[in-house]
Amino acid sequence: MAPALIQEVEDDAGPPTTLELTPVEDTLRHLLLDVAKYIDNTASSDPNSQVKLPEDLAKQPIVLRFTGGWVRDKLLGVPSHDIDVAINRMTGFQFGLRLKEYLEIPGNPEKYGLEGVATSDKQSLKAGTTDKSKTVGGLHKIEANPEKSKHLETVTTRILGLDIDLVNLRKETYTEDSRNPQMEFGTPEEDALRRDATVNAMFYNINTEEIEDFTGRGHDDMQAKMIRTPLGPYQTFKDDPLRVLRLIRFASRLDYKIDQKALIAMRNADIQDALRRKISRERIGVETEKSLRGPDPHEALRLVFDLNLYETIFSDPNVETSEHYDPEIEGWQVMIDTLRDSLENELALATVLVRDAEERFMAWQLAAFVPYRDAPQPDPPAPGRKAPPPIAAQVAKEGIKATNKVTDIVIAAVRNQQEISDLVDAVHIRKRRPEKTVEGEDATARDVLGMAIRRWGSSWRSQAMYAFLIEVVENEGSVEATERKYTAFLQHLQAFDLLDAYSLKPLLDGKALAKALNTPPGIWMKEALDVVMAWQLRNPGVTDPQQAIEEVKQKRGELSHALVRHFLKLTIRPLFAKTKPSTVTPQGRKNTRETLPPKMTMESEDENVMKPWKSEKDAVVLDLLRWAVLALDESLVEEAWHFAVPPILTLLDDWEDKYKQMGAGMLRNLLETTPPQLLERTGLGEVFDETLIPCLSRLPSITPEEESIELLSAVYPALITLSKIRYPTIPPSTSKLSVGEASRLRVKMLDRIIRKGVIQGYSLCDQYPRIVAVLLHELVQLLSELGIESVKHLQYLLPMLTATLSHPLGTAQLQTLLAGVKAMQAVILNCWPRLPDYRGEVLKGLTLCWLRLDTEDVEGVLALRNELLDTVKLLRAALREQSSFDADCAVLVAADNRLSDLLSA
Repeated sequence: MAPALIQEVEDDAGPPTTLELTPVEDTLRHLLLDVAKYIDNTASSDPNSQVKLPEDLAKQPIVLRFTGGWVRDKLLGVPSHDIDVAINRMTGFQFGLRLKEYLEIPGNPEKYGLEGVATSDKQSLKAGTTDKSKTVGGLHKIEANPEKSKHLETVTTRILGLDIDLVNLRKETYTEDSRNPQMEFGTPEEDALRRDATVNAMFYNINTEEIEDFTGRGHDDMQAKMIRTPLGPYQTFKDDPLRVLRLIRFASRLDYKIDQKALIAMRNADIQDALRRKISRERIGVETEKSLRGPDPHEALRLVFDLNLYETIFSDPNVETSEHYDPEIEGWQVMIDTLRDSLENELALATVLVRDAEERFMAWQLAAFVPYRDAPQPDPPAPGRKAPPPIAAQVAKEGIKATNKVTDIVIAAVRNQQEISDLVDAVHIRKRRPEKTVEGEDATARDVLGMAIRRWGSSWRSQAMYAFLIEVVENEGSVEATERKYTAFLQHLQAFDLLDAYSLKPLLDGKALAKALNTPPGIWMKEALDVVMAWQLRNPGVTDPQQAIEEVKQKRGELSHALVRHFLKLTIRPLFAKTKPSTVTPQGRKNTRETLPPKMTMESEDENVMKPWKSEKDAVVLDLLRWAVLALDESLVEEAWHFAVPPILTLLDDWEDKYKQMGAGMLRNLLETTPPQLLERTGLGEVFDETLIPCLSRLPSITPEEESIELLSAVYPALITLSKIRYPTIPPSTSKLSVGEASRLRVKMLDRIIRKGVIQGYSLCDQYPRIVAVLLHELVQLLSELGIESVKHLQYLLPMLTATLSHPLGTAQLQTLLAGVKAMQAVILNCWPRLPDYRGEVLKGLTLCWLRLDTEDVEGVLALRNELLDTVKLLRAALREQSSFDADCAVLVAADNRLSDLLSA
């Protein structure tokens, strides 16, 4: 019967006496009546029950009633798929078994358009999901248990899309300290009077098809839109304090008022204490969630606050009352009114932040935790441990047993509230003063806001609503201004197309980034991918991943620069924090203060602790450091200088040669992009010099030959590059050095490298041909840099070169001989004015080398012969004004005709 028709009946002839059932409901009614008849007419095989059946009831026929909320909703014209079926003389379990028995008789299910009873859990899950379902869902028994709250033997089943609860009529007796009643069979009147509200206490007798109002107030209270307890409210709530929350839920759902006497009882301290003490937090959470998901969560929260129930519901039961944080509930009325008005009036703020029922529920749920906004944050966790949740989240988890999803959103909302508020303010200021210059990071930029939303995650809208409500409470007199401010913030996000930034697909994944960087993957990738995403947000027009990959591979462009900043500052620096070089200040300058020498320890002692970059887990940081240094250019090197220099010097200071070699190579790369004025201004030229020069003495046999070769091959180029940057040919205008002074100091430094490196190294390692090859190879570049200034070293270099070229076993190391020939060429090119005095020494080395090659026929000899021929041509050109050179050559050819090919003009 439609609500209008019901109202007409009430106006003309009193309250309605029957209900108009839907076809599905009518089919269910006939099924249940047929089962009742079957029970009455067949021998009893009912199992024993823990609920004692009075003798007088045992002799009565089965009478069935649809009870409670379904009757109420039917009278209101509200569709309902949940039906409680009350049985006069059987428990729900007993009746359910007989129902199953009846439907297993061939031909019976078909009478009602059914096929039978589900025989498995899988079938039960699918059964009865719609009114077209033809399978009856499984029957589930809940044993009577004196320790549990229901004390019932009920069955839940699903028939024709309807959820059916089978339960007997009962009366209940409560104890002082529990809402778990002692239950026994009762009359319809007793069952109605034990219920929470008169409007929920009406029955529909399916035998007589009549509405039964045993409280005598159900129809009247529905007419008056009043929530009233069937019995005295104090005792009703004392027996079962959960009814306090149920009445709040029904009042907010039905738009009814709660009876004044009930309100007084709900405010009673004893009732609130009983609610806190006797009711499980799971049940409190269920009622709270139903209220907040209902049609009027504003009214539900209003009643909670107005009845002083807030701390009773929203508190952590595991914390003593005396130690529990006292939430600040002042301003609750403005808060919930603002939220209601925003949602009902579909303000721009609400339409963006609340898109569906779930976000609507979260808005009200988070509003309930605003009184905990000033709760102290838990102490920070020990390193490696997860941060404890905020107090509000703990209240959600323990106080109302919120789901993990809800609790996580509460945690995020509390932790991100200040950041959200700060960004809203930043946008507000920028809108008001667009001409104001921003120092540092622009908080209103697309990448900053986009990355913030990605940090906040998919629930960011709910978190922003929480931040908004906090500002409403804290600025009660400026609600409209707060609304405008947050609306402007959201419009700013919309203009940047950032509302769904949290789900934006990255152009690169970790594997692609690691490959582009030529490094193994690791824990560093997550934060590095955030850098890539920020770049992606700054460049929304870039949609090709290959463009990002190429920027990283080529070590050029905005993305590479962003990764350099990130790696040096946030990935590399922390791992080198415990081994900072004492020679450099945090600003990347030379440390001029005297410092104590470092504490002497065994290098192996806790080295992975002091030098985590050496551990297998963090070794990839060295690859990232190398990449970052290679990616530096003149536009970035000064900014990154104080981040790049300390780890490089740390590597050079390490006791292991492989790390010294890495450091030398990276220092050379760094210096190649370093402007001379930066090196001079920081005073680090001397520091680099004093760090590199000692590496030249890392020679065999103290240092393994292979390690020495790799180290020397890195240190010499670094020193040569340092000489050019420290003492440039044309010093910058800001330099304290004149052109002449810079040239003199550069020559002095190169002289020192030759003396302490090449000459001294040869004297100690002439028996190591591969070491000699390295020294001579580096000598070529040193002589080229010195030019004519090289002549001062001729008296030491020529005997060294002659000895190398004429060594009896030299042909066994052709690379050493080739290096010697190349070095001789460099001597001729740079020292030619003094060669007339040394031509004999030069010819000695070249001719002896040629003669030893004459007997050899191995790969590489031809190339070496050609180099020797080129060297003689250079020598002849250098001595072209010395007629005696040809005479010398003729004498040598006459002495050994094998030299004719070498020395013939």
